[in-house]
Amino acid sequence: MSNKILVERHKAVTTIVINRPAVRNALDREATAALGAAFREFEDDKDARVAVLCGAGGSFCAGADLKELAGGIEYDAWAGDGGPLSLPPSKPVIAAIAGHACAGGLGLALWCDLRVAEESASFAVLSRRWGVPMSDGTTVRLPRLIGTSRALDMLLSARIVPAAEALQMGLANRVVADGMARAEAEFLAAVIAGFPEIAMLSDRESVHQQHGLSTAAALSLEARLAAEAKHLEAQAGAARFAAGNGRHGVLA
Repeated sequence: MSNKILVERHKAVTTIVINRPAVRNALDREATAALGAAFREFEDDKDARVAVLCGAGGSFCAGADLKELAGGIEYDAWAGDGGPLSLPPSKPVIAAIAGHACAGGLGLALWCDLRVAEESASFAVLSRRWGVPMSDGTTVRLPRLIGTSRALDMLLSARIVPAAEALQMGLANRVVADGMARAEAEFLAAVIAGFPEIAMLSDRESVHQQHGLSTAAALSLEARLAAEAKHLEAQAGAARFAAGNGRHGVLA
């Protein structure tokens, strides 16, 4: 795998690092392919339950490498049809955001389930300034996450949204001190990885799949997805609770 993407594993948590700090972790074609390969390995690893995505050198990701694009190399959207990250992950992914999550970097953050941002982090569609369209899922995921009005404000004006405002609008899930995004994201990942997996994944899948469904169809889907966890995990979990485990928020 290219050294532009680094992978570290600790028990059930896989941390994937975009390692191009000199260009604020902008993704060229090689880095994009390596990132896709890293996430495919995460998907295939049965021992890996949650991933953390971060950038090296104090920045998350500046999007596509515009110098590569300026050199005449065609930019293939990583989230487009057949792109290396065209499909959503089947397991939770947490973005640890320091510095800038710009343009395609914003799209990458939106591809993740959760976003832990440092106090000085920011989010923006700065590619608007250069005539580069969003083709990495941002125009789809951003309005679904924060609403059409706020999404259009970001998409049309290219304004920079600071972390505190991103938290208020639901773009960021948690804001932490500078220098702590990766550690906090890995801690959160370990917490999530510690829960019974079938129920956790079925609830996650229900949330992702309910978009566009009627209430009745969404509830039916939820029931189908929950069936396996009810059969394999819920009764045993209830028995542990009845025996005293888990009370007052403490699990044995």
